[in-house]
Amino acid sequence: MAIAINAERRVGRIIETASRGMAIGGGILLTAMAVMTVVSIIGRMFTGFGLGPVRGDYELVANGCALAVFSFLPFCQLKRGHVTVDILTTQFSQRAQAIIGFLGDLLIAIAAIVIFKQLWHGFGEKYPYGSDAMRDALGMGYKPFFPETTYELEIPVWIPYGLALIGAAMFVVAALYTVWRSLNWAIDGQEGAV
Repeated sequence: MAIAINAERRVGRIIETASRGMAIGGGILLTAMAVMTVVSIIGRMFTGFGLGPVRGDYELVANGCALAVFSFLPFCQLKRGHVTVDILTTQFSQRAQAIIGFLGDLLIAIAAIVIFKQLWHGFGEKYPYGSDAMRDALGMGYKPFFPETTYELEIPVWIPYGLALIGAAMFVVAALYTVWRSLNWAIDGQEGAV
C-alpha cells in the first residue's frame, strides 16, 4: 500500500550517494580547517624565526565551518541523525512511532525550506551581478552598490553564500525525500531501516 516504493528506493539510493559525497567533502574541508588552524597557531609561536600566522585564518575557518555544516545536513537528515528525545516514544506502538517520525521529518522539511529561502535572499543581497529583470524573476532583490568582501582576504561574500546554498538545496531535497520515505513507513505501520 506504500506510495511508489520502488521509485522511493531508487531515488533514495541516488540521494544517499550525493549526500554521502557532500558529507565526505565537508569532512575533508573541516579537517583542512583544523590543520590550517594548527599551522597558524604554530606560526604565531615562531614569529621570531620568520614564521607567522596564516593570513586570514579566522575568515577561512568561519567560512569553511559554515560550508562544512551545510555539507553535513543532507546526510544527517537522510540517516535521521538529528537530535531526538525518544524516552517517551519508545513506549508507543510501531505505528505511532512511524507517524511521529513522519511528523518530525515533515517539520524538518519545512525548516529546510525556510533555511534555503532565507539563504537565497542573503545570497541575492550579496551577489553583485545580473540584470534587474533577472534578479526580479529570481527573487534576488536589489543589486548591491558594491560587492561585499571579507575584511582581510577580500573574498567576495557571495561565493561562500553560493556554496552554502548548494548544501541547503541538497538539504531540502533530502528532507523532502525523508518525508516520502517516512510516509511510506507510516502507511506500513512501522519504520524501516535507515
